Amino acid sequence: MEWIVLGLFCAALILGLILNISMLWALGFGLVLFWLYGRHKGFSWRELAKMTWEGVATVWKILFTFLLIGVMTALWRAAGTVPFIVCQAADLIRPSIFLLMTFLLNCVISVLTGTSFGTAATMGVICAAMGTAMDVSPVLTGGAILSGVFFGDRCSPVSTSALLVAAITETNIYDNIRSMLRSALVPFLLTCGIYAALGLSVHGTAAGLDLRAVFEGSFRLHWTALIPAAVILILAAFRVNVRWAMTASILAAVPVCLLVQRLPVQEVLLSALRGFKPADPEAAALVSGGGVLSMLNVSAIVCISSSYSGLFQKTGLLDGCKRGVDRMNRVAGRYRATLLTSIPAGMAACNQTLAILLTEQLCRTHYEDKKDLALDLEDTAAITSPLVPWCIAGAVPLAMVGAPSTALFLACYLWLIPVWRSLRRRQYGAARAE
Repeated sequence: MEWIVLGLFCAALILGLILNISMLWALGFGLVLFWLYGRHKGFSWRELAKMTWEGVATVWKILFTFLLIGVMTALWRAAGTVPFIVCQAADLIRPSIFLLMTFLLNCVISVLTGTSFGTAATMGVICAAMGTAMDVSPVLTGGAILSGVFFGDRCSPVSTSALLVAAITETNIYDNIRSMLRSALVPFLLTCGIYAALGLSVHGTAAGLDLRAVFEGSFRLHWTALIPAAVILILAAFRVNVRWAMTASILAAVPVCLLVQRLPVQEVLLSALRGFKPADPEAAALVSGGGVLSMLNVSAIVCISSSYSGLFQKTGLLDGCKRGVDRMNRVAGRYRATLLTSIPAGMAACNQTLAILLTEQLCRTHYEDKKDLALDLEDTAAITSPLVPWCIAGAVPLAMVGAPSTALFLACYLWLIPVWRSLRRRQYGAARAE
């Protein structure tokens, strides 16, 4: 019975992906399916509702954080922060180091914004256009972009996935980031080396994209536009609570919007709600986005996905899967078992959020230290999901930049982290032997 229910749920997710239907419908279907399974097991509607709420309660605090992210990213666009950084960064790109700079620039933007999709839609699109102008293979460009956008998605203090992992494991995000940076140091350096070597095969002239001309019609590209980004980076360095850091960045962005960019108060408020969109179509194509409304979909996905955890735990729906994971843990070791669990979780879930939650649900009993669990979730489910061709985590960024799915094979950073961790005999979090 359990495998039938899980099979129907996976089929609904895959069907929704094929038909290009919102993931929310498939997740809603899954919630109904799991409630019916719970009734079949003898639980009352009241008990099922309580189980559902217990799952949501584990992540409800980060929903407010998601709204802050929406406001902050919109005001960063309105204040000219993102356009200023993009213009300065794009000036550094040259043919011989194109792939390396593409990776590094997308790393920087993804750390600042905490979003893989947002980074792909801005710096990723720009790098893809430059790659086309230089006659660089879109497979190479797409792989470098995907590696870069998930660098920050994994370890930015304003990343929704990093915040989700911290919430469900009840850990401090800054402690997690410190562990993630240590575990990814060697993969990061190897990735830089690979893209630098591949870049030697790129021959051409500098891309003729005059980004400054594009943005100067809509923004004043003044150094003060960096203030909102500087505020959150400084506060993060001092380990200030991420919600307070984002609030401070938002407050710093408001006067820049009003005094530097000379936007009306009403437009600033509407941008915070609906997202910022420049009047110029060319600039709008590069930096539009953000806003509270933009975060409603991801918030709903997290809410519904997290509601499953209480149902899975109390109804025993995943008990059969857990027994298999337990056997893998005994044979392969803790990290490798988590990695092997995250791959089918990402294949079945089709999205990063649910893959993280399913992996955590199946592997949590193997960890005494929650910091170790948080690190291993970041080094498995958070980065293996984008490598699944039909998972939206990787498919959407590649579609945004016009790269084929084969670019997944050149997303070196995403491959090297699990390979490196699998070869290590010790955990990075507590430095204990597996």
